[in-house]
Amino acid sequence: MASRQEVKCLTEELICFICLDIFTDPVSLECDHSFCRRCITEYWEGKERNSCPVCREEFVRCVLRVNRALVSLSEKARKLNLDPIETKSKLYCEEHQEELKLFCETDKKLICVICRDAREHREHRFMPVKEAAEIYKAQTKSSIKSLTHYTSVIKEMEHEQKQKISGVRDQSCSLQTHITSEFSKMHRILIEKEKCLLRDLREEEERIVNRMEKNLRYIQENLNSMDQKLSALQKQMDQEDSVIFLKEEGRRKRRYSEKEYRLSVADDVLQVAKFDHPYLLNTALKEMFDAIKQVSVTVDVETAGSGLEVSEDLKSVRGTRTSKDPPNTRKRSVNGLGPATGIRSGARRLWSRNPADNSPAVNGNHLIPKFRIVKPQ
Repeated sequence: MASRQEVKCLTEELICFICLDIFTDPVSLECDHSFCRRCITEYWEGKERNSCPVCREEFVRCVLRVNRALVSLSEKARKLNLDPIETKSKLYCEEHQEELKLFCETDKKLICVICRDAREHREHRFMPVKEAAEIYKAQTKSSIKSLTHYTSVIKEMEHEQKQKISGVRDQSCSLQTHITSEFSKMHRILIEKEKCLLRDLREEEERIVNRMEKNLRYIQENLNSMDQKLSALQKQMDQEDSVIFLKEEGRRKRRYSEKEYRLSVADDVLQVAKFDHPYLLNTALKEMFDAIKQVSVTVDVETAGSGLEVSEDLKSVRGTRTSKDPPNTRKRSVNGLGPATGIRSGARRLWSRNPADNSPAVNGNHLIPKFRIVKPQ
């Protein structure tokens, strides 16, 4: 009598590769692989080339040969109710060819009834497969419940982390806009300063050059006059007749001397210090610092000491002789002067005291806030 394993192997040989069921009207291709006629026909529909689903060999012609041997075996397999799905779902012991009906809790493996009595499983604990499946399904269900809870927690953490990332990106975007805006202001200040300095330089240059050019014209006029007089004197010297020479000499009203031509070179220079680098840097920085807006400070009432009085708008603090007994908070400063709020992270606010009399330093009737930059935590 054929064993269950042999029946299983025989049944697997009668299964179509496409529908995974026992052959119905089996046909063979030129490569000798067999399929149901309907399965292979539907498989080839809409394809440009016909090929074997198993070995991928392509065929020029569509030739389907009836496999009579498979037809006969398939019919017999159906009569014996050899369901391939059922046969496949049941597992059998490789050693004894018996169905695996027991579960060994000690070895955590499936065994048959013959394996149970073997020496290697002696004194082990066994239970039916169905009962073992229920127990382990319950454990799996508990694991699923725990993992579901942890998944929910992790998803919340994921959501929170995404929000924080989004917050940092939004803050970075806001700061980028702020930086661009502030540097645009400084660029405008520098451009305006550049225009003013260039205008002043042109005016200074024009003033000095105009005076020098005026002096140059005066020098050139005197030079032309001297050339004319020199030409006349040279012509007189060329006169060979002494009588005529003396006659012309008598007509000349006076002799020429250096005192008649009191000329000088106009000397002036640009005010280099006004347009030099240190001056430009200092003036530009001063104007940029003047353009920076003052920070709006809001005083935290909970940090005010008993001898301090905070204004209604929370913008200023002043000393008072009437001592109050405020509630004790962690924010309150021991020396009665606490930090203010409303300034960006990274700046610690302090209220200064007058070191001479240990009293709060005031500007009018208000304390002067001081700021110290600290490294953010």
